[in-house]
Amino acid sequence: MNLPDDFLNSIRPLLKDQIDSFLSALSEIPPVSVRLNPLKSEGKPSELPEVGERVPWSDWGYYLEKRPSFTFDPLFHGGKYYVQEASSMFVEHIVRQMIDKPVKCLDLCAAPGGKSVSLLSALPDESLLTANEIIRQRAYILSENIIKQGSPNTLVTNNEPKDFAAFQNFYDLILVDAPCSGEGMFRKDEVAIREWSPENVVMCAERQKNILSEIWPALKPGGILIYSTCTYSTLENEVNALWASIELGAEFVEINIEKEWGISPSFDDNVKAYRFFPHKTKGEGLFVTVLRKDELTIPNHEQYNQKRYKKNKKYPSPLIKDPSIYREYLNYPDDFDYIQDENRIIAIPKQLSATMLSLKDILKIVSMGIELGEIKGKDFIPSHTLAMSSKLNREAFATRELMYDEAISYLRREAINIPDAPKGFILLTYRDKPLGFVKNIGNRANNLYPNEWRIRT
Repeated sequence: MNLPDDFLNSIRPLLKDQIDSFLSALSEIPPVSVRLNPLKSEGKPSELPEVGERVPWSDWGYYLEKRPSFTFDPLFHGGKYYVQEASSMFVEHIVRQMIDKPVKCLDLCAAPGGKSVSLLSALPDESLLTANEIIRQRAYILSENIIKQGSPNTLVTNNEPKDFAAFQNFYDLILVDAPCSGEGMFRKDEVAIREWSPENVVMCAERQKNILSEIWPALKPGGILIYSTCTYSTLENEVNALWASIELGAEFVEINIEKEWGISPSFDDNVKAYRFFPHKTKGEGLFVTVLRKDELTIPNHEQYNQKRYKKNKKYPSPLIKDPSIYREYLNYPDDFDYIQDENRIIAIPKQLSATMLSLKDILKIVSMGIELGEIKGKDFIPSHTLAMSSKLNREAFATRELMYDEAISYLRREAINIPDAPKGFILLTYRDKPLGFVKNIGNRANNLYPNEWRIRT
């Protein structure tokens, strides 16, 4: 590995006598790890290939002995698991330790979705997750990965940090996994090495401070902000964390960890932080610090928004008055409100309805709740989001179990022939896990798998 001289000159004084071990680890094959989806598994990794030991700071993470072809595993496409770097699963450990009741959570820089998945597996039931990505195309990728998880308590948004200024003192928990110089990804990404420069480090550090200052007002007094990067630079890490402490009035929060995990402390005694190095932990480079906002008595913005749709005629209720024809598609349909957004029908959890609608009114929504389907003329076309949902009522549809080759053909969006099935919409499954819908018209079945998600190889 041909590392930039300026990078080596910056990391040597930090690691000192550990530098040789660090450089040796960078030359090794990176470990492969996955996170099971608690909504679609029973905590058993037996169906996954080459499963090894559990990721020690995660309840749902596992290392694999070797990297399989995830693209050709239907269970991956069905959301049974997500391929995630082990170090980043530490977010789950923080949330389990800090959060013990339902919260409103924002993952600000969320694409492609790994840490959002960690949050979903750790947040208490009835919590709400807003997963945001500023780049439109990456927001669609984020939405795909969130939809596959099957949780109805989510919104995916495509906004800049400053857009959340409309929701001051709103979120109980914010994760800022900030864009960075990517030094922690050198072992996995040659592009990160080519694009690295001291100037880029400085630029990233300034951008990170801007992001923190813009999103800080959206955090409730007493709320928690998790700041993380996948880089080793103290300028992007300790220096920025100390800046947040001084300029934003943030308080560092200590997280309990086990010594045998090999997590390193901060390079600055004034900063409480957690560092992952590949020669000490089984994963890639990561920096994490946990900040708490000072307690203050400030009016709750959420209360205003919950009243907005009830009392302000300017914002009439978008709720469907008689959703009876859509209720059959969900288990526990009384737990949901039903809205129509253009020609799409969406179910949102009743206890989160007012909050989700207040967010929808201001933010650019990519996806939210459970999209049940789309009205086309006299027809109602069930959505792939419904097939992926953990709340799907499978008894509402005829079901067909696929063999492996059939499942791959379906995921390639090829024609599927199921002459023995009734006409109409059929739910396809693989190993009893839903993969999506087809519309059987007798001599053939129209493949309804999302075109942009299809296997292209």
